[in-house]
Amino acid sequence: MNGAQVLDIATDSIWVLLIVSMPMMLVGLVVGVIVALFQALTQIQEQTLIFVPKILAIFVTMLITLPFLGATMSAYMSRIVDMIIVGG
Repeated sequence: MNGAQVLDIATDSIWVLLIVSMPMMLVGLVVGVIVALFQALTQIQEQTLIFVPKILAIFVTMLITLPFLGATMSAYMSRIVDMIIVGG
C-alpha cells in the first residue's frame, strides 16, 4: 500500500464521516436556532431548555435516517474489505 492509497482511504473516510453525521448536525442546528429564537422572543432565560428539544430531534432524526446511515457505512466497509482482500 502506497501513500496515494492511504490518502484515498483517508479522504473516503472523512467524506463518509461527514455524510453520516450531517443529518443529525443540521437538525441539531435548526432546532437550536428555533429554541434560541423562541427564548429571545419570550424572554425565557432558562439555560437547560435548549437541550431536551435538541436531544429529541436528533434521536428522531437518527431513527429516520438509520437505514441510510447503515447502508453508507456498510458500503464503505465493503470497499475497505475488498481493498484488504485484493491487497491494494
